[in-house]
Amino acid sequence: MARVKGATMTRKRRKKVLKLAKGYFGGKSRLFKTAKQAVMKSGNYAFAGRKQKKRSFRSLWITRISAACRLNDTNYSTFMNGLKKAGVTLNRKMLSEIAINDAAAFTALVEKAKAAL
Repeated sequence: MARVKGATMTRKRRKKVLKLAKGYFGGKSRLFKTAKQAVMKSGNYAFAGRKQKKRSFRSLWITRISAACRLNDTNYSTFMNGLKKAGVTLNRKMLSEIAINDAAAFTALVEKAKAAL
């Protein structure tokens, strides 16, 4: 049986890494060793960034809800506790959208939360 050399797979692997490193500065986009390191590092940053994005959006929603609550003479924690006791199961994203786009509906939710306490 003939001996199989690894040139095809090696080239394929290197092309894949260099394609991912396209647009990087200097040798990071042209040299395999530095490109591989940069791609691995950027993958770690991207993984962490996806988690951070979720965190930052949640804090944005909470800030928006809190601001709308203060306009309705209550605070965020009391409002959320009241909603929970009233059995309203809206998530923070939807609550912040309601607070921005429909002030009357948000005021009705605040009144429902206050009544439940």
